[in-house]
Amino acid sequence: QVQLVESGGGLVQAGGSLRLSCTASGDVFSINAMGWYRQAPGKQRELVAAITSAGSTKYADSVKGRFTISRDNAKNTVYLQMNSLKPDDTAVYYCNAENIVIDYWGQGTQVTVSS
Repeated sequence: QVQLVESGGGLVQAGGSLRLSCTASGDVFSINAMGWYRQAPGKQRELVAAITSAGSTKYADSVKGRFTISRDNAKNTVYLQMNSLKPDDTAVYYCNAENIVIDYWGQGTQVTVSS
């Protein structure tokens, strides 16, 4: 089992920045990759960014150049630095950790970007 605890959401004006954190505990050695997803009202959950245990990253086209995902393996923590935020980035952001068997999810943190 893996437990994920997120922090860092909030309200910010357009053009501002936020940093999300997600700390994993439990069977962390089974984790292959971690990432961030988001879900806006009335929309499907979508991948924002992901990072493998080897450090390879991928991003949604909509956030490339604005968001950066990173991880601190010593702290079992993954970060999402979000710059130049837009109102369209408003959503609940969920941390995800995957191994070869199952996906684990955090409880979600609200990010609201005002225009």
